[in-house]
Amino acid sequence: MRSGRRPTPLAAGFTLLELFVVIAIIGILATIAMPALKDMPRRAQEAVLQTDLGTLRQVIDMYKGDKGRYPSSLAALVEAGYIRKIPVDPMTKSSETWVLEFEEEEEGAAESDSAESDGPGIVDVHSGSERLSLAGTPYSEW
Repeated sequence: MRSGRRPTPLAAGFTLLELFVVIAIIGILATIAMPALKDMPRRAQEAVLQTDLGTLRQVIDMYKGDKGRYPSSLAALVEAGYIRKIPVDPMTKSSETWVLEFEEEEEGAAESDSAESDGPGIVDVHSGSERLSLAGTPYSEW
């Protein structure tokens, strides 16, 4: 009853055609994902810049609320203990390039006020970069 032939085992593995199809699909998916991944480092820098600007503006407002005047420099915020150190501008890679916006001095200011203050204080801060963001707006306008 037995024939001398053994049953053939099921083929193990993949055919060459199946491997080519899988490689082609992976290639297409990688091609679609590459443009989105290309901008990821810059998106991260923009997120850090937004966080740093928000923190600096919040600390400037806290200083104004506590002291009754705006800080004369970013170093004054560090000296007063509001921040540990001046953050690095992620677009220029320097903590020295922040663009500071000072309050306008009032002409009718009392002499006692001007003696207490070291001049006009910082009311806002911007990035010192001249580059454009991914949205097309200059970082210096953020």
